[in-house]
Parts: sequence; structure tokens; C-alpha cells
Amino acid sequence: MRIVLTGGGTGGHIYPAAAVGKQLQEENPETELLYIGTSKGLESRIVPALGIPFEAIEITGFRRKLSFDNVKTVARFIRGVARSKELLRKFKPDAVVGTGGYVCGPVVYAAAKLGIPTLIHEQNAIPGLTNKFLARYVDSVAVSFKESEPYFAKAKHTFYAGNPCATHVLRAEASRGLASLGLPRDSRMVLMVGGSRGAKAFNDVLVDMAPHLQRLAGVHFVFVTGEHYYESTMDRLRSVQPALSNHIHILPYLNNMPEVLAASQLVISRSGASSLAEMTALGLPSLLIPSPNVTNNHQEANARSLVEAGASEMLLERELSGQALLDRMTAIIGDAKRLKAMSEAAAKLGVPDSASRITARLKQLSSSR
Repeated sequence: MRIVLTGGGTGGHIYPAAAVGKQLQEENPETELLYIGTSKGLESRIVPALGIPFEAIEITGFRRKLSFDNVKTVARFIRGVARSKELLRKFKPDAVVGTGGYVCGPVVYAAAKLGIPTLIHEQNAIPGLTNKFLARYVDSVAVSFKESEPYFAKAKHTFYAGNPCATHVLRAEASRGLASLGLPRDSRMVLMVGGSRGAKAFNDVLVDMAPHLQRLAGVHFVFVTGEHYYESTMDRLRSVQPALSNHIHILPYLNNMPEVLAASQLVISRSGASSLAEMTALGLPSLLIPSPNVTNNHQEANARSLVEAGASEMLLERELSGQALLDRMTAIIGDAKRLKAMSEAAAKLGVPDSASRITARLKQLSSSR
């Protein structure tokens, strides 16, 4: 098969597309991929590093308020469609997969107009603007949350697939995660991470909590600050606790996140769709602090889906403080029955075969041309 992948702006759009591509190549090593993104987006760095051929188009997103910039965006969209058609005619794909972000708009639209089978994947409980626009043109819409299906009532075909990032995290070895942190194999661990770039609010409460974490004896705490915040967070930590306890581990970034996730007993994180997919695939209890700075407040909707299922608890950022987080974390990690129930609920939500569900549909679409 020859498949075009597109989606960008954040890792939450890029990694699901890459996971679908990886699954296709595992099923058939002769599969050829092309990723179309923007030169300014994260995809321009992430995708080539994954070994996937990359081409760029120029496109920007629409502003939600009336603005002359939107006139320019329409012009860029038209040029982006023309450039996309040029790339598609040259590559001759069997299908095109879009995973959201404004870049996939002109690419998927162009494919639909050329009669190429198209599929979009929506990661969040509340769909993004681009995917809602594309739904009327594509052959299939795959959703990560069942709650998303009503938003695509006018689509030709919608199906529940989960998030393909879940598929490959299952291969992660907990023992390797612990070893990478220098921890014994039987360690109990809480992981706190504010996303790949970190979150200031998380680092602020870390500084507040650090002197009081000794109350949770026998638990190792791994905090990922984000590279931008690492030095300033470490300076602040040293000012309140000159000698950090040996059960507190502060890191700027984790290159082996799936392995460390697999070794965790509790995860404190934002509620981006890819992260939730990985946690539910592994059956991990979580304490979620949704980012309030996202479109349509979709992270809170994502989190509520897990909370209602009993897999997670949620603490809104406006309620967040060192004491509030410490109290909630202590109550969860100290209750074995509670942890077990949350773990079982998370596992029920997991869709470990998500990537193969999507590739199966792609094969159906391409064979029907």
C-alpha cells in the first residue's frame, strides 16, 4: 500500500498518524508512506526523525474572531489544496489519513476531490474545527471516544477505534523503565508529567509539595518538568529543600516514556488524548489535571470520560495547589483497593488494537476503489 499521512501542530496529532503508519509497515513491510505537514510545525522535526518521508505545504489556522487574517488563510488554503493535489498525483496513494490540526484540511480535502479514499481520526472527546469541516467529505471517521460520534452524524461512516498510540505502548517493559531511573525492580512509583513541554502549574506545585513527600514512605516520585522549566524548577527546589530526598527524581524529559509509564502505579498528568490512550491501554490509575488553555476545553471533556468510568480522578487547575494535590495523591496511592478498581476500570477503556482497527478500515477503503 501507499499511504499519505497528515496532521500537525502538536504531538497529539502527529504521533497517532505515525502509529498508523508503523502498524501498516508491520503488517506489510512493503508499505510506502508520505507525511504531509508544514515546515513550521512540530511534524517537520518529529516525522523525519521517525524515518518517514516528509513534504511541506504552507497553511495557517483560522482565527475564531472576525479578522482580516482569515482572508489570508482562505488564500493559503486554496494554495495548500493545489500543492496537495500536486503531491498526491505524484505519490499516487491508495488512501489518505488525517489526524487533525489545520494542515490536514487542504491535504484531506484535496484527496477527497481527487477521488482518493480518505479517513480522519479524531483524538479528543470534543472534535477539532478541521475534522468537523472534513467529516462531510471523507469516507470514514475514526473516533477515540464514543462520546464523539454524535458530532459526526452527517459523516458517511463513523467507527470507534480508540487512539492508535495505545497499540505500541503495550510492548513497553516496566523493568526497563525502572532500570533507566536507577530504581529497584520492585519499586512503587508515582509519575507526574505536564506534557512533552512541561507545565508551569505542575512545576509550581512540585516545589510546594517536595518538602512534604516524606509522608509517603516507600514511594518513589518521578517528576518531568519539561526542558524549558528544568533549571528554574531545580533552583526553586533547592531553595526550599537544599538536599532532595533520594526518593524524589526530577527530570527535564523522558525519552522512554512508555517504559516509565508501564512501571508506574499512579500517573498525574494533563488529559491529552494520546496520553490517556497509553494509560488506559496499560490499565493505569490516574489523577488528571486538564489544561484550561486548549480549544473547546477538550481536555476536561477527555478527563471526564475517564472519571465517569472510574478510571481516574480529576483536579481542575483553578483548584490546584501543593496541598490539594498532595492530599488527593496520598488518598489514592495509600488505598490498594482503590488503585485496583481504578486500574481495572482503565483497562476496560483501553483499545490495545486501535492501530489495527484503523489499518483494517484503510485496507477496505483502498480495495474498494
